[in-house]
Amino acid sequence: MAKHLLIYAAAGIITLVNFFLTPSQQAVRLFDGKSFKGWEGDTLKTWRIENGAIVGGSRFTKVPNNEFLCTTRSYANFDLKLKFKLEGTEGFINAGVQFRSKRLTDPAYEMIGYQADLGDKYWASLYDESRRNKTLIAPEESLIKKILKLGDWNNYEVRADNQRIRIYLNGQLTVDYTEPDANIPQSGLIGLQIHGGGKAEVAYKDIFIQELK
Repeated sequence: MAKHLLIYAAAGIITLVNFFLTPSQQAVRLFDGKSFKGWEGDTLKTWRIENGAIVGGSRFTKVPNNEFLCTTRSYANFDLKLKFKLEGTEGFINAGVQFRSKRLTDPAYEMIGYQADLGDKYWASLYDESRRNKTLIAPEESLIKKILKLGDWNNYEVRADNQRIRIYLNGQLTVDYTEPDANIPQSGLIGLQIHGGGKAEVAYKDIFIQELK
């Protein structure tokens, strides 16, 4: 009887906590593991779903240009968590997670905005895609060597809170950046990238986002 009372009490506490959490405080799944619902991009040639993951590119065929699979809605302040695996056999093996971004019209396959970068010399750094076209801040290579699981699944986190951006790789802080330019947009789409120019394949799964106030 006492055991049952404890179970009921615990359930009541969980219900009470969930009641007081606003929608902006709860993490939601961005990818359901089986469909592209809530996403848009080249799902005919570039992007596919395999074993509960979004997969882009190929280890056997050269990716002709950058491609992005994007959310259909914008986000401003958030904590984004996901898992990624990047593999390749030739050329520039690179990918990344765009955020506070938008699609360009020329070329139509590109995006402009922040990117939590992935790939040799770029792991877990912050890049400014199609805008300033440079790495804004990067971690020490010695740290990456310690924490990166090359060719395996890694945990990735991007926390964007007003002007402050933090990136974590496998639980380790790699970027802590505060945007000094007030003209840079602080909201936009989230996009999953496979970079062009190499025989490379990237997979993303367990994608969750928690919007912040």
